[in-house]
Amino acid sequence: METLAQEDLCEDLRDINVVNLIVSISIVIGMLISYLPQHVRIIKRGTSEGISPYFILLGTTSATSAFGNILLLPQSRRDVACCKELETFHCVAGLLGITQLGIQWICFTFIFVLFLVFFRYNPENDPDNEELGEGGDSPRWQTALLVAVLTLLHGLAVIVITGILTTVAPEELGIWANTLGIMAALLAAVQYLPQIWMTYHIKHVGSLSIPMMCMQTPGGFIFAGSLFARLGWAGWSSWGIFVLTASMQGILLAMAIYYETVAHNQAGKPLHRGHRSTGNNTIAENPDEERQENEADPLLRNGSSRNYTT
Repeated sequence: METLAQEDLCEDLRDINVVNLIVSISIVIGMLISYLPQHVRIIKRGTSEGISPYFILLGTTSATSAFGNILLLPQSRRDVACCKELETFHCVAGLLGITQLGIQWICFTFIFVLFLVFFRYNPENDPDNEELGEGGDSPRWQTALLVAVLTLLHGLAVIVITGILTTVAPEELGIWANTLGIMAALLAAVQYLPQIWMTYHIKHVGSLSIPMMCMQTPGGFIFAGSLFARLGWAGWSSWGIFVLTASMQGILLAMAIYYETVAHNQAGKPLHRGHRSTGNNTIAENPDEERQENEADPLLRNGSSRNYTT
């Protein structure tokens, strides 16, 4: 009976929904394209300034949990098993849901790597010498190290526990999959809170990419709909993650656009006589303050105010 049921499920994978296939492939391509602006922006600026280390920690661990969740769902395991009986095309089409989450995990993990590589532990490495705030609010190298260690430990724990359950108690994999899904949802629910706070605190986007968020916010809802169409209500722990993430990212996107608009407007305003920009959206109020700053300024200065573009 189980063999017949498995054959019926595999037969369903042969009956490809063309619309769903096109949408799924478009999501995979769109996901790859949407992350590129963020990768390029960090590399081009040579700093991960403006990106919260806790946002990176929560985002990477959430993506890892989400990928583990969909890999271990009963339907996903059945689809993988069917690949032994299916042609390559039907197998790839049937595993697009897993592929989507795999691509998302790879892309965000690459942001994690770039964050560590370009972490500004020395302010002199940043040509603009921007600080996240006054009084030592900039993330320290110890924070970046903590983020790296916790992220690696989380990934290792997921692999080890999955391996043990697969060997000793495979019937418990469904429970473990739902546990990972709940973990991913909880992490995703708070993932953007540290970044929202940091962006509000520094009043600029830093190395965050607005084009990435413009593509990913609506794309997140479309992605969730695609997973819902494939997994149904039973896959709530998978598609629900992206509903939460897209909603929080929308809030961050609105803030980023607002601060960029304010920065552009202030850059275009003529300064009053006797006042000058100090380079951080503030005005020097008296000549003594202006002279004191000029003594510390470099001989060549790229404009009187910094303008952050994406």
